[in-house]
Amino acid sequence: MFKLIPLSAVTSVQGFLAGAINVGMKTKYELDLAILYCEVPCTAAGVFTTNRIKSAPVILSQGHLAKKRAQAIVVNSGCANACVGEQGLADASEMASLAATKLGISPEEVLVASTGVIGVSLPMDRVRAGIKKIELSQREGHSLAKAMMTTDTKPKEGAVQVDEKGVKFSIAGVAKGAGMIHPDLATMLCFIVTDALVDAQFLQSSLKKAADISFNRISIDGETSPSDCIFLLANGLAGNSSISFDNGEAFQEALNEICIHLAKSIAQDGEGATKLIEISVEGALKQAEACLAARTIASSPLVKAAIHGSDPNWGRIVTALGRSGAEVIEDKLDIYLNDTCVMKQGRPAAFNEEEMRMVLGNSDSVLIRVCLNLGNGKASAWGCDLSEEYVTINSEYTT
Repeated sequence: MFKLIPLSAVTSVQGFLAGAINVGMKTKYELDLAILYCEVPCTAAGVFTTNRIKSAPVILSQGHLAKKRAQAIVVNSGCANACVGEQGLADASEMASLAATKLGISPEEVLVASTGVIGVSLPMDRVRAGIKKIELSQREGHSLAKAMMTTDTKPKEGAVQVDEKGVKFSIAGVAKGAGMIHPDLATMLCFIVTDALVDAQFLQSSLKKAADISFNRISIDGETSPSDCIFLLANGLAGNSSISFDNGEAFQEALNEICIHLAKSIAQDGEGATKLIEISVEGALKQAEACLAARTIASSPLVKAAIHGSDPNWGRIVTALGRSGAEVIEDKLDIYLNDTCVMKQGRPAAFNEEEMRMVLGNSDSVLIRVCLNLGNGKASAWGCDLSEEYVTINSEYTT
């Protein structure tokens, strides 16, 4: 039905162009300002940070999305344009106007995203000059991905090609995020595009559902930021009949797939991370309780530290589970590290600790499987280990 292509650029979807430039917000050489543009108007949807402190670009883009239409995104890294007062909103609005003038569209059709240091004003003289110089092409999707990065060590990109009962369309996405990552969005930006024709109400609903099972299931450090946003643009160039609530199952599944791929890429690239941690909870009374348990374990500093040290200390998993709010009956609880059972019916299972330490030490991903054996609820979440490098990165972030 659909095929995931992990390294595809966001511009692999027909009709979308991108361009990026360096204006010195990060370093003298790194790309830090970019535009994503569609050659035709798009139906648009968005999901934003739940942090009560919101950056100026988030406030502006929420307003622009009221009409559920957009045709471009302008993004910068190195400066979050957050907590700088009225000037921040004026600068975000000017970024939209500058991009709109360049592209020959309305400023209300431009979404704005910024990421980086909080409490610093944008260098608008360099932003103005940079937007004018950006050259757009289908080849520059990877450059856009690099221009969004802050402490990321690699871009996060991918695409899904769908062929369902003769209906063909593509969905592609790009994301950034490595720190300040926690469920209910975090310091992450994500832009998703599709050439499918999609009803506006269904587009917003499907994005929210996909975010809930992907970006809202990852945790690196328990922090969220003022800048988080996910934008979804649909241009309709695939020529399909409009996708809506009545016929949107394939679209939803494909969107879920690309969002999970990008979310896992963020978790794997967490600041200082050496291991991806996947939490799988099954047998909960309800799906919501399974989700609560998985998210709590994924965000536990003690669990993350144990995995970093290749320590099969399953007691830390149990205690995180116990405070999650999910229903737990100790005598029914089973826990697995990768394929090894470490706790059976609430008691220690027989396993070779030294062998397990070696397995964990040689793994770049670790699966923690929790079997509550109470019902049919199940859910997954993703995180990463907690290393000394995380402290180093964040102790020197503004220096």
